[in-house]
Amino acid sequence: MNSEKKMITLQQAYTGVLADSVRQLGIEGVLERVTARKKQEQLKSGGIMAAQLGITEPSEVFSGLSDIFNCAKWEVISNKNGFTAEASACMLAAMAKRADAPCPCSIYCLNPMEGMIKALASNANYEVRETLWTGERCRVEVSRALAL
Repeated sequence: MNSEKKMITLQQAYTGVLADSVRQLGIEGVLERVTARKKQEQLKSGGIMAAQLGITEPSEVFSGLSDIFNCAKWEVISNKNGFTAEASACMLAAMAKRADAPCPCSIYCLNPMEGMIKALASNANYEVRETLWTGERCRVEVSRALAL
């Protein structure tokens, strides 16, 4: 098996493990509590995660994770106050739906990204506008906090 095929196989296996873990957390009735606790941890450790992944700019959170995990292909659109990131497909959401699992978006994707972005730009506003779980795309808006 060549390196590219191995990488794709590993990415798919990793995504499958995440989908199964969220299914198990849902079955046990603890997904919401674990997600809330993990979000606090992810907000605190976002800088460490970004550094480990070589991410230095907020917009690189989306492109960098796309390159590494190949789960969602994010398109970053700059605007005057920041950027919007959109994805029209996500391997994790698709696998979780096929496994009849609850939504994996916050615990494994959106919250860790928020942690990294806020570590890289502490004044950033991070708003999830839509997810593929319930909508047609994932759409996250990141903007600078305006001074009052």
